[in-house]
Amino acid sequence: MATLSLHNLVKAYGKTEVLHGINLDVADGEFVVFVGPSGCGKSTTLRMIAGLEDVSGGEVRIGGAVVNHLEPKDRNIAMVFQNYAIYPHMSVRKNIGFGLRTAKMPKADKEKRIEEVAAILSMTEYLDRKPAQLSGGQRQRVAIGRAMVRDPAVFLFDEPLSNLDAQLRTQMRLEIKKLHQRVGTTIIFVTHDQVEAMTMADRIVIMKDGHIQQVGTPAEVFHQPANAFVAQFIGAPSMNMLQGRITADGIEVAGRVIARKTPGAVGSAVTVGIRPDDLRVTPDAGSFAGRVSVLEPLGAETLAYVDIGGQEVVARADGRTPPPLRAQVHLTVDPANLHLFDAEGVAIR
Repeated sequence: MATLSLHNLVKAYGKTEVLHGINLDVADGEFVVFVGPSGCGKSTTLRMIAGLEDVSGGEVRIGGAVVNHLEPKDRNIAMVFQNYAIYPHMSVRKNIGFGLRTAKMPKADKEKRIEEVAAILSMTEYLDRKPAQLSGGQRQRVAIGRAMVRDPAVFLFDEPLSNLDAQLRTQMRLEIKKLHQRVGTTIIFVTHDQVEAMTMADRIVIMKDGHIQQVGTPAEVFHQPANAFVAQFIGAPSMNMLQGRITADGIEVAGRVIARKTPGAVGSAVTVGIRPDDLRVTPDAGSFAGRVSVLEPLGAETLAYVDIGGQEVVARADGRTPPPLRAQVHLTVDPANLHLFDAEGVAIR
């Protein structure tokens, strides 16, 4: 196990800079997830850590040592790819053992290590099968096993679950989290799926356009987003963003004052963020009134899309008694759960 540090990390292709000075410290044994939209730089960052991309500027440190100029094989890391990258002509045993091909170990010790890793991954009974005889989840375990067998200082995962179906993804998320709790190795995990990030990470690194937008625990990035991008990226459905202004009476949205206290200056425009979980359809008078335009039944609850003064919001309604389509409804929100953002999208605390 080892710490990982990125200091002013820059990546440029010719004159085009795609990473703009990334700074991050990852503790020994920490599970950190990089998340963001396509093209944000998360996979490029991972590949620079692995040594698969040259560093244009800054430093990558593993265990305190600068590794910028080391080959991938010399960095004491192991990487699990999106497409598994296991050999179809080899058995599970040989695929897992491939990671030890250059290790100076007695054959008996290598076999023992393969058996240990297979047991951890519940793959012992499949050791003599070929990949074609395995399910997608089992193939992914083989790829993880080949990385584990070397006992690396840092595990790197590059969107390893994106090729799996929804049910298998959920299962593999849980298995990878259990694996981390068991072996305690430092893990850097890249995904575009914010649900994976929220459910697996000790800390989440949210990226956009080659910049880190926020680093924090799942609870911190959800409840205390640093800016409007983070607020809308984390959480499903996305946070509602409403245009409002600060008056002498409080925060006014769609002609109604919905909060009495505000840190902003009177007369200034603000964006008011409200998560759908915090916006409820109620039969009584609430913070807003509007008309239901779309309903999305989810079983225990229904998502109601409601037009309030020309701005559409998503609210939660009871799944058994949802409001009728095109009905006039009231919406209520606790002022304590509002998020305010200035004209640049920065959170107002």
